[in-house]
Amino acid sequence: MERSYEKYFRQNRLPHLWCPGCGNGIVMKAIVQAIEKEGLNQDNTVIVSGIGCSSRASGYMDFDTLHTAHGRAIPFATGVKLANPELNVIVITGDGDCTAIGGNHFIHGCRRNVDLTVVLFDNNIYGMTGGQASPMTPTGKKATTAPYGSVDRPFNACDLAGAAGATYVARSTAFHVKHLTDMISGGIRNKGFSFIEAVVQCPTAYGRKNKMGSPADMLAWMRDNAVMKAAWDKMPEEQKTSEKFPIGVFLDSSYEDYGNAYEGLIQRIGGKKS
Repeated sequence: MERSYEKYFRQNRLPHLWCPGCGNGIVMKAIVQAIEKEGLNQDNTVIVSGIGCSSRASGYMDFDTLHTAHGRAIPFATGVKLANPELNVIVITGDGDCTAIGGNHFIHGCRRNVDLTVVLFDNNIYGMTGGQASPMTPTGKKATTAPYGSVDRPFNACDLAGAAGATYVARSTAFHVKHLTDMISGGIRNKGFSFIEAVVQCPTAYGRKNKMGSPADMLAWMRDNAVMKAAWDKMPEEQKTSEKFPIGVFLDSSYEDYGNAYEGLIQRIGGKKS
């Protein structure tokens, strides 16, 4: 079988360091397949990541890559895009990296509608740094900082992105590989801030502590609880349990992206872009 997507990986960096059964590799592959599907130039595409399990993905990808400070991937990516608007800029981040320490950068990236494609690897926990609860750990689920179950109400990152001003918002899972690739492709096509939440399994830090079984069991959970948005919208409210969640495109709109607005300002004041 032809595996044309392999040209997008730094073969000398593989195999990766993720735990056996981790879903991060699935999402990384979906990103490069979306890049290939959309025909992006490898030399004109930049991958920016923060800190965490998911953010290690940039090191395996054969593009110009930037591994930044914790929570700061979006402002670094904003600088890259403003410096060279012709670049395709994709951000890889995790639920802790994006919605905790990077939460303010996240909402303002959405608000400004910066032309970025942000893929959030959501494993519901801080995987790399010790299994702490993240802002997306479900209520009642255990973590090292919540040994009796989290009492916090988690973020719905897709709702947050849409409310803050993102122009493309979608969700998929590591089980729904083709669907996930399509969601990322849609984000790449969008001219503005695109946010894609990828639900991934973390069998080591999250699955063990919450007795979710093997990696295959966790993927089966995604299969059984993810509901396509069209079906979700028709479901009776009593069937929308805490385990069930919708996947698909939640928002696909248009608004002037930040780069164009900034360039327009420069032109109005008679300046010259450096």
